[in-house]
Amino acid sequence: MTGADNRPETRCGFVAVLGAPNAGKSTLVNALVGQKVSIVTQKVQTTRVPVRGIAISDNTQIIFVDTPGIFSPKRRLDRAMVNAAWKGTDTADAILVVVDAADVSAKPQGHAAADTNLILDGLAESGKPPILVLNKVDAIRRDLLLPLTRELSARSRFSHVFMVSAATGEGLADLMNCCANLMPRGPFLYPEDQAADIPSRLLAAEITREKLCLRLHDELPYASSVVTESWKEQKDGSVRIDQLILVQRESQKAIVVGKGGQAIKAIGQAARIELETLFGRRVHLFLHAKVLENWQDRPAYYREWGLEFPADGDSKPGRA
Repeated sequence: MTGADNRPETRCGFVAVLGAPNAGKSTLVNALVGQKVSIVTQKVQTTRVPVRGIAISDNTQIIFVDTPGIFSPKRRLDRAMVNAAWKGTDTADAILVVVDAADVSAKPQGHAAADTNLILDGLAESGKPPILVLNKVDAIRRDLLLPLTRELSARSRFSHVFMVSAATGEGLADLMNCCANLMPRGPFLYPEDQAADIPSRLLAAEITREKLCLRLHDELPYASSVVTESWKEQKDGSVRIDQLILVQRESQKAIVVGKGGQAIKAIGQAARIELETLFGRRVHLFLHAKVLENWQDRPAYYREWGLEFPADGDSKPGRA
């Protein structure tokens, strides 16, 4: 179909990407967009803020909203993350439920399966049939996929089912075409060369947090985060970025800093290299580790991350 000026009629819409922690949502969004827009680590609950990745398929612009993993929250930050994930479904034109096929199949009674059931139950209340995306199919025996699909379909009504590998690209073209067909008619909301919608300050903090997770692995406490304290444009076109790595204990600060400052120096160097590539200019990055026992109780940080500050006692495991 074409418009009055004979140009193809455009479509544009939002796709919310839901899933249990470590289901591969961020890897999937990065693969669909064609470049990195969300950080990826092996640490659970890496994604803390919704990130919009923007893809173009012919005359259709698709905004994939990579949401935090949905799980049973225990801490205030957990509740804020889960609430943000559910909020991403409210105005979505399509919803993807990403399932780690290998993990759920191997551990049907494990946490991943329980969190997936939590998501399916929550979506049943919304009345929006989601698209089931069985991810990591390259790591599972093919004869297990159909039984797994039947098991999940018995719990929820899906509009479509796709078996993909975000890591290898298998099945992604069909998934992209399906999402494009579900988008409503309308003008593009972003320039065609824009791949993500995330403030530069927040993106910089997320990149540093990724390098922090990758460097320290299991040594890194969950109750740590990164905030961009200042962003100063320099006369030579470069930018100076000062960031705080927040931890809750002196012992945790010692881990982040490392012997002779080696750990924090390596984290800063890795983050700076990637930030210079992303921003296309020189970056002067300065990291400081700070002990702040109650940082999760400070509303200002939640505003910085685009999260709502949840009230005490708001601990519903599903929709808030």
